[in-house]
Amino acid sequence: MSKLVIVESPTKAKTISKFLGKDFKILSSFGHVRDLPKNDLGVDVEHDFKPKYVIPTKNRKHVTELKKAAAKADIIYLATDEDREGEAISWHLSEILGMDAGQLNRITFHEITKPAIEKALEHPRKIDMKLVDAQQTRRILDRLVGYKLSPLLWKKIQRGLSAGRVQSVSVRLVVERERERDAFKQEEYWSIDAVFSPPLFKGGSGGATFVAKLIEADGKKIDKMDVKNETDAKALMAKAEGQAFTVLDIQKKRVKKAPPTPLTTSTLQQEANIRLGMSAKQTMTLAQQLYETGRITYMRTDSLNLSEIFLTAAHEMIGKEFGKNYQLSEPRKFKTKSKGAQEAHEAIRPTDPATLPASIKAELDPGAYRLYNLIWSRTIASQMPEAELERVAVDLSGNGLIFRANGSTIVFDGFMKVYRATKEVLLPTLAPKETVELVSVLPAQHFTEPPARYSDATLVKTLEEFGIGRPSTYAPTIATIIARRYVERDEGKRLFPTEIGKTVTDMLMEHFPKIVDYTFTATMETALDEIAEGTVEWVPMLTEFYGPFAENLKEKEEAIVKLKREEIATDQVCEKCSKPMVIKFGRFGKFLACTGFPECKNTKPLAQEGEDCQILSTTEICPACQAPMVVKQGRFGNFLSCSRYPDCKTIKSLDKTTGVKCPQCKEGEITEKRSKRGRVFYSCNRYPECKFALWNKPTGHACEKCGSLLVYGPKETIKCSNKECKD
Repeated sequence: MSKLVIVESPTKAKTISKFLGKDFKILSSFGHVRDLPKNDLGVDVEHDFKPKYVIPTKNRKHVTELKKAAAKADIIYLATDEDREGEAISWHLSEILGMDAGQLNRITFHEITKPAIEKALEHPRKIDMKLVDAQQTRRILDRLVGYKLSPLLWKKIQRGLSAGRVQSVSVRLVVERERERDAFKQEEYWSIDAVFSPPLFKGGSGGATFVAKLIEADGKKIDKMDVKNETDAKALMAKAEGQAFTVLDIQKKRVKKAPPTPLTTSTLQQEANIRLGMSAKQTMTLAQQLYETGRITYMRTDSLNLSEIFLTAAHEMIGKEFGKNYQLSEPRKFKTKSKGAQEAHEAIRPTDPATLPASIKAELDPGAYRLYNLIWSRTIASQMPEAELERVAVDLSGNGLIFRANGSTIVFDGFMKVYRATKEVLLPTLAPKETVELVSVLPAQHFTEPPARYSDATLVKTLEEFGIGRPSTYAPTIATIIARRYVERDEGKRLFPTEIGKTVTDMLMEHFPKIVDYTFTATMETALDEIAEGTVEWVPMLTEFYGPFAENLKEKEEAIVKLKREEIATDQVCEKCSKPMVIKFGRFGKFLACTGFPECKNTKPLAQEGEDCQILSTTEICPACQAPMVVKQGRFGNFLSCSRYPDCKTIKSLDKTTGVKCPQCKEGEITEKRSKRGRVFYSCNRYPECKFALWNKPTGHACEKCGSLLVYGPKETIKCSNKECKD
């Protein structure tokens, strides 16, 4: 008997073919086989929003092959993914192949393994039309918004723009965060740290320095913003220097740290972004590869469940690899908090816990290996004991000042054996009333910082918190708003809006507030969930949305005046014809253009990060031509430029000095600089004559063991800058 199995991906087909016999033929649909037409609305809004589906040109060859194979098969199994999109693809395939709607030919599996495939073949079912309706409604809804709003943006702003139900809300989040940053007013404050050393008579441990933070002065607690300027900082510094300090109090506390939950689509994207630096799109592409090759379970899920079979296998593997003290007495189970989560599904996990990352490293691409290692480690950690830490707080008192040193040691690493969550911060052994030596006082200037720009991780988390979109939509949404040039990435891979992104958002918020309203968009997602559950009918839901939307659209087409943005004058001169240059606005944001257009067509790019060509005079002299230098704004902040530009193109960075002398050349000072990728580092200001550089900020003190500079480490620690020195 001839049996045909149809999946979406050729890789998935290849993997499944390993588990099935000669009676089976496995073919791929290569994704979607039908869609709404590209150049037409494709939705009959007058007749219950009936969609008009077409087979795209690129899919016709695959569809022809599928029809030929289906004609020869005795049984056809539709084995597309188990989510709504996969259910819709199976329905489209059944329509194209002329299959009986009531036929039991739909199979699903959460992992591509032999037992899962065989079990699925034993329990075929009908296509779930509730899931198909939910997916169709999403597609129709997005088409109505995109195809109706986008032409209006073309008319009123400029050609080539688009709007989208989820993408426009995502851009709004990025725009509003950037405006929070623009409105932020920086405040100066200082922290006072001190380096202490225990007594030398304690077994020669006097060299084991540790850092403590000032928390109290003359009976008053010192909060973050209390030391407001250098004068206050120097007064406290003088009060501490030369004084004797004793151990006032030692507090020790045993705490337990719970392991993380297994991964969902959202948390996978967040963790991969934070730990591996991967974008949401990159993460999902690699996860798809791992799923289709049978390494992990299905990667679009919001469930935290783990199967009983997996939990048993994981328990055995943990005992074998790490010992019985790392095994739980019974499996740890997690309750899914996500609204609308499908509890029958599983979290993202390795298909076999015994497949250790190291054992398949040679078989995977580097990115896929790193992602598999993350998924394996996080899942196994969820089934290991809590970690036990001992936290120590030591208060040191002297001349009315109290400094506090915090440390922690790992008593039992538990789940951190495979998924590290914290680092030890060791403090020397001290006793109450013991005298310690003050090595140095380290005042440091700080400035309050605006809210951070969104990363892929924080944007996904925010979308999830608002209930906007679903696991399958996060990565394509971020990719779309970047492709549309509404949002770009800075050097730190954070997201910021372009000028056109701001303009489109402002227009939508003024004239179509519902489209970019967080609550409304989340409500629409809930309605789609209810359609999938069969509690809401899809046609009335679309009717309720489209009536007011179409009426508002018609009204705004006449009311909105085409946006005309004035050119902005600058002090820059065209290097080709010497005429002034102005800032103009194009499809991809602002740019510099010569006022001699069309005779002179010279244009220059202009950074999108708030550059306004503001010029500030300075007392600095250009080293090349002796003309005054001015401060200008660029993509990476302010810089010094010769006032005779473009005749003289000398520029200099505005470095923040640390006040620390360069240990290599003994002449220059260590200054804070920024790399091409936006990472802060510290180097001699005599570069290129002196090439001394550090990644960590120097304290100004030398290591007692090797003489190298001491630098600030994570969580207020101090370490030696010499990697070979273990101090």
